[in-house]
Amino acid sequence: MLELFAFTTPNSLKASIVLEELGLEYQLIPVNLRQGEQKSEAFRALNPNAKVPVLTDRSTETGGEDIVLSESAAILVYLAEKTGQLLAKDGLHRAKVFEQLFFHASGLSPAFLQAFLVNLQSPPQPEAQARALSEVERVLGVLEHNLEQHPYAAGETYSIADIAHFGWIWRHQAIGISLAKYPSVIRWYEDVSARPAVVTAINKTLAITQ
Repeated sequence: MLELFAFTTPNSLKASIVLEELGLEYQLIPVNLRQGEQKSEAFRALNPNAKVPVLTDRSTETGGEDIVLSESAAILVYLAEKTGQLLAKDGLHRAKVFEQLFFHASGLSPAFLQAFLVNLQSPPQPEAQARALSEVERVLGVLEHNLEQHPYAAGETYSIADIAHFGWIWRHQAIGISLAKYPSVIRWYEDVSARPAVVTAINKTLAITQ
């Protein structure tokens, strides 16, 4: 049994998408961040960092020992390797997927997160917002350059790298960013958005707060 502890966040969406793409059965367990449930003793026992998502794997394949994983990128890699899908076993494509995952972790994700947090400040901080959005524009430019060369983030094949990037770009409007200057990103974003597994994952993630 797979359990996904999640909320309506970009990182939670990534984990939900990969589960749907892989056709894995799982239980979605809401963790209400607005009510501070991530800080509860029970949740911190799963992830001392008190962040979603968290994946638990109670399958018989683990030899009776439950696997508990936090950090969305680690969850993506674990499930891809568990099923042999969305990540090449070896070679250049595998390296390119990890290249994009590291770029996401060090560049795209922090830029979007900072812009999101600055946007919440009250009173508004125009200079801080401008700096944050400038960094978002920069990393989107890097992704645009990459997607001009290939249909997907890591090359010719859809992978967990695309899922990682999609999670935050899904929220681009929430931070006041337009994708109009990035036609290759738009093409890629529309392609990924239309995937049935992605549509299902988005609906399930949004339903957590309804």
